[in-house]
This record gives sequence, C-alpha cells and structure tokens, in this order.
Amino acid sequence: MNTTSEHDRALAAKLRSLSIEPAALKTEPPEPRGRRRMIPGAMLALAAASLAGVLFYRLEALERIEAALVGFSGSDPAISDHRVEAPAKGGAAVEGMQAPADGGVKSTAAPREITGSGYVVAPDIATVFSKYEGRIVAVEVEAGDRVAAGQVLARLDDAGARFALRGAEIARQSAELALAAKTIELAQARSSLARTERLAGRDAMSAQALEEAKTAADGAENAALQARQDVEKAELEIDKAREQVEALTVRAPISGTVTRLTAHIGDTVLSREDSVRENESLLVIADTASLVIDADVAESNIALMRPGLSGEAVLDGFPGQPFPVEVSKIAPVISREKGTVTLRLSISQPPSGMRPAMAARIRLVVGEAASTPQAVGGHQPPPSFEAPAVGLHTSG
Repeated sequence: MNTTSEHDRALAAKLRSLSIEPAALKTEPPEPRGRRRMIPGAMLALAAASLAGVLFYRLEALERIEAALVGFSGSDPAISDHRVEAPAKGGAAVEGMQAPADGGVKSTAAPREITGSGYVVAPDIATVFSKYEGRIVAVEVEAGDRVAAGQVLARLDDAGARFALRGAEIARQSAELALAAKTIELAQARSSLARTERLAGRDAMSAQALEEAKTAADGAENAALQARQDVEKAELEIDKAREQVEALTVRAPISGTVTRLTAHIGDTVLSREDSVRENESLLVIADTASLVIDADVAESNIALMRPGLSGEAVLDGFPGQPFPVEVSKIAPVISREKGTVTLRLSISQPPSGMRPAMAARIRLVVGEAASTPQAVGGHQPPPSFEAPAVGLHTSG
C-alpha cells in the first residue's frame, strides 16, 4: 500500500516537472540598465540620419544655384575660361585671372569704350574747272546726277580757239606745199650732181663744175629738211589749237556724283590758272560709293588706337541706324588746338541715304572685348557674362 503510494507520488512529480505552468508565459519587463544602453544608440542613429538629410539638401541646393547661374551666362562652367581650375605653381586659384601656358597668373584687361565725333568724307573728290576761258553754251548734268569718267559735263564756246585751230591747219597746208617744192628741188640737185660726176669721170666736166653741183645738192637737201620741220611745227600748232577747242567740252575726270553745280548757260568762265578759288569752279564730283568717316578722339587714347580696331558709328541724320566701322588710318599729327587725333574709319552696311559732310558719332571698344566681335548696332551679340565659380567648402 505504501509502495504504490510512493510510486504514484514519483510519477506525479515527474509529470509536474514536464508540464508548462502559466507563470512561464509571463514576460518580465527589461531591466532599467538595458533601457539606458539602447537610448544613446537610437539618438546617434537619428542624428546621423538628420545630418545626411541636411548634406543632401545643401548639395541639391548648390547644384540648383550653379545650374541657374550657368543658364544665365549661357556657357558651360566646365569649359569657361574666366577662372583658373588649377593653382599656379602651388598657389591658390584667383578668380578673375587667367593661367597662361607657363603656369603664371595674368590679369585680364577690362574693356574700355572710346567715343569721338566727325564727318562723312568722300576720299575721291574732284573740283572741275575750265582749262581755258570761254562762254558756257550747254550744261549736260544737274546736281545729284551720277556721272562716269569721261562723260560730257558742259560745253564752252571760244571763237578765238576755233580761229586758231583753223589758222594752224592752213599753216600746215602751206608747210606741206613748201616741203613738196623743196623735195623736187632736192631731187633735181641730186640728178644734176650725178650727171656732173659722170662727165667729170670722162674728163668732160671741170672740177669746179663738179664742186658746184655738190654744193647745190647739199643746199637742196637742207632746204627739204627745213621744210619737213616746218610741217611738223604746223602739226604741233594744230594739236595745240585742237586741244584748246576740245577742252571747251568739259568732261568728268572721275566717276561719282555731282555734289555741287555752279555752271550756268551764258556765264563766261576763266581759265584754270586764273580761277584758283573753288567758288569759281564749274562743279564738284564726289565718289559716294567709297565714303569714309574722319572722326576725332582724345589725344589721351592714342596708345590704344591701331588699324583694324572695330566699333560702331551713328549719323545725326539717322540716329536709330548704327552701323559697323573699322579704323583704317590714324593721322600722323595731333591737333594742337583741340588736343585730338583724327581717325579714318572704313564703313560697312551704311544707312541708305548717307551723304558727304554728314555729322557722325563713333564708339570704339578696346581691351579684352576688342579681340571678340562687338555689339555694333544690334548686328553682333554683346560680350557674354560668365557665372562665378561655385565650390563646396568642408572643414577637416
């Protein structure tokens, strides 16, 4: 009885050890020390995430700023030459300076604008006078007409010149008749000399007769030569008289436009030697196809001037139509009274209707911008503005 009871108690104890009691399902809260260890780690992770977000935001903002500046300048900062990418010989890069091939640092010259004023000039201009005195009987052109070289401009009449030509022609005819007579006499003298020489060879003619025949032949030859020279002189007189008559027909010495006309039918004009003043001329012709501008700039700018320097000009008559110009010549002297130097500028694309003596104002750009096309009357773009270098600075 007791043995069974012991066996039952042992079995019950073994079953109790294998059973799962409700107390085993209970979860105990972590100890306070475990919580204190987890709080600093979580805070460190949160701080790292916040810092990463801030850095990402700054980088994105800087990229947006740089893209905006590049868009404003119209150039790629990677190929922009306004700044130095690498330090020069161990030094830091300097903004606004360029690094030459030898590694040195060179400052860029700022553009400088030079202005001046002057007038439109026709370099080829001819003031037409009458070579000889005469009366104007015809004027073939009017002011503003385009004429070609050799074209008839006016006709003059001089009875004395025409009479002189007629007299020279008659004198030449007389000289030609005299030459013909002397030529016949020379032929007779030579024939007589030949006959006398034959007779003297047969001792049928004396030596004195032979000498006289030779003298006569020589005299006839000299007379014929003089008559020939008289003919030539008469021809020269004819040429002179004809040139004077032909000069009464005034022709254009150059091609161009008649800019001033003072010749009127019925007026008597003086010869070129006597009419030395311009107001005594017949007319003025200017080659308006090759107009230039002569402008004065301050003497202090002479060191910056050079042929080939480009710029723009505007006429007072056409203030809204600027056009390109280029320095072609620089005056060799300075104006002592005005303290200026005169520049001759060639013109391209001038406004229609430009005329000599028009007032003009010029603008030249020298310096860094002088090596690149300038903004001239809207025909070429102005120099572009480049964005400054943008970098991210971090502390070590």
